[in-house]
Amino acid sequence: MARAGSAGKAGESMADEPSTNGEKKGLAALVEEAREDAKVLKEKAKEEVETLKQPQKTQLYKSIFRVKHDDSERSRALGVLSNVFFHLHPAKINRDAVRYAYTWGMGGITFYLFLVLTLTGVLLMFYYHPTKGQAYRDIIYLMNDVPFGRLLRNMHRWAAHLMVIAVWLHMFRVFLTGSYKKPREFNWCVGVVLLVLTLLLSFTGYLLPDDQLGFWAVTVGTNMANATPILGAGGPFGMQLGLTNYNDVRFALLGGSIVDANALLRAYIWHCLAIPIIASVLMGLHFWRVRKDGGISGPAPVMLESEIKPERKI
Repeated sequence: MARAGSAGKAGESMADEPSTNGEKKGLAALVEEAREDAKVLKEKAKEEVETLKQPQKTQLYKSIFRVKHDDSERSRALGVLSNVFFHLHPAKINRDAVRYAYTWGMGGITFYLFLVLTLTGVLLMFYYHPTKGQAYRDIIYLMNDVPFGRLLRNMHRWAAHLMVIAVWLHMFRVFLTGSYKKPREFNWCVGVVLLVLTLLLSFTGYLLPDDQLGFWAVTVGTNMANATPILGAGGPFGMQLGLTNYNDVRFALLGGSIVDANALLRAYIWHCLAIPIIASVLMGLHFWRVRKDGGISGPAPVMLESEIKPERKI
C-alpha cells in the first residue's frame, strides 16, 4: 500500500511538471511582449519629445504656415510661383483637376454668389432701418415703391439660398474626391468654418424683415442655442455652471430674454458687418491655401489619345 501511495505521488509530480513548465513559458512570453511594448512606447515618447523641440517640422505646422524653402535659385522660383500675391495665375495646373465634371465649379459659384450678396446687400442698406416697426415698413416700401426694389430684394434672397446649397455641394465634392487629405487638412478646417459662417449669415438675415417668418425662425433657433451643452441654461451642465436665461448664449444672441429690438439690432450688425468681414478674410486665406497646397486636387493625370506615342516594333 505504501509503495502504491508513493507511486501515485510520483505520477502526480510528473503530471504537474509539464503544466509548471507551460506556465513559465507563458510568463516568459508575456514578459518579452511587455518589453517589446515598452520599447515601442519609449521610441514614440522620444519622437514626441523631438516634435516638441522642433514643432515647425511637423505636418500640422507645415499645413498651417508657410515653410521657408532652401536658399537656392530653384527654391526662390518656387516661392514666387507658389505665392498667390507674387504670381496671380498658377504656372501650371492639372488638366484633369479643372474639369467641370470633376470640380462641379461649386467653389467659384459660391464666391460669385457671395459677391452678388455683397453688392445687393449694400444697395438694400440704403432703404433699411434696423428699428422695431420701421424695419417692416421699409421692406413694404422697397417691394412696392422703390424702382426694381422687388427684383433687388429677390436677388439677395435667392442668392442667399443658392449660396448655402453651393457651399454644401462644394464640401460634398471635396469629401468625395478626398481633397481634404494631406496636405490640405488646414484648408478643410477653414472650409468648415466658412460653411458655419454661411449658415449664420442666412440665419441672421431671417430676422431683418421683422415679419412673422423671421420672428419664429429666430425664436426656434435661439431656443435651440438655449439647449446646447455648457453654453445654454436649458442644456446639460447649464445649471451646474450657474447659467440662467439672463446670462447664457441665448441672452447674448438676442441682447435680452425675448426677440425684440435688441435682437433686431444685433442681427443687423452680425449680418451686415461682423460675419461678412470674417468670411472675407477666411475666403482670402482659403484661396491662398489652395495655391499653397499645390492647386485644386485632382485624379491621376490622364493622357490624351493624341499624346500617346505608338510603341516601337523591335
